[in-house]
Amino acid sequence: MNVDRNTQEIDKARVVLLSGYLGAGKTTLLKRILSWETDLSETVVLVNEFGEIGIDGALLKDSGSDVVELTSGCICCTLSVDLHQSLTRIWNQFGPRRIFIEASGVADPITTAAVINRPDLAQFLTLSKIITVLDADFWMAREAFGTLFYNQLEMAHLILLNKIDSLDAGQTSQFLNEIHNTVPDCQVVPTIHCAIDPQTLWAEVSPKTEQLKPIQFYQPDAASREVRSEATRVRQAVDASNYVSFAFESSRVMGEDCFYQFIDGLPWEVFRIKGPVQFADRVDMLNFVGGKSQWLPWEGEPQTKLVFIGWDIDPQAVLKNLSACMVDT
Repeated sequence: MNVDRNTQEIDKARVVLLSGYLGAGKTTLLKRILSWETDLSETVVLVNEFGEIGIDGALLKDSGSDVVELTSGCICCTLSVDLHQSLTRIWNQFGPRRIFIEASGVADPITTAAVINRPDLAQFLTLSKIITVLDADFWMAREAFGTLFYNQLEMAHLILLNKIDSLDAGQTSQFLNEIHNTVPDCQVVPTIHCAIDPQTLWAEVSPKTEQLKPIQFYQPDAASREVRSEATRVRQAVDASNYVSFAFESSRVMGEDCFYQFIDGLPWEVFRIKGPVQFADRVDMLNFVGGKSQWLPWEGEPQTKLVFIGWDIDPQAVLKNLSACMVDT
């Protein structure tokens, strides 16, 4: 147990909940996250599989962390008691600093979060982030999935629009816009095989509410309702080369109002910006992920130095708009 012997204050374990429908890529994401760490001695992985036989636990056995499996049910319903007991046992046995929960594809994160936030567990656990992996093809058929599908998206702090390499050209941009319109307060990042960098994944997030409003599902027009058939449609290949990274650097001052308008006007395809921004009276550090901005003090060299990551965008168009915000002093 992580306890300060002098103050008797518990250093709470941070719980990261991985959500998403069956086959979306949760285990792939979890393995990727665990590969970033060199020391997993204080990390526990709790895997929930809806079935008698646990597969994901076996896939993670060489990760270096302790893996606990819950099978034969879903942690949001029949296994809620088991989840509560398992988290209590994990804390008492391991005293971890971090717990990853890979939920079943049919788990409702609202109910799962309610278990984690129970007062007795909240004494030593804190739910720090919910990440939902969204199979891009599932978004196309979202009207068929109902409330559970919506809850997995609405409860997320971060949505990974995964498997975008299965989409036709142009659909990634379309889906990003639709998801942002449906869940406007969530960060959304397009991925292939859940490839994401640690800084993007762990970016600060705003608290989520469990008081959800009914979703207003997008109604596709007749053209988009046509049957998808590999025999009748030509698929244009999409691969990692569609990701674009570029930079901007200047010692000139940025007009504050203009810069904020620049950020607000960015297309959803620009999903990552990081670096200092020099204004007339200060320099602030910008951390922009999936449409959300975080500003922090900057003590380094007074300049604007930004790195951009996007999907299938024109860097010159973005940089032209940004350059228009520079002012003479």
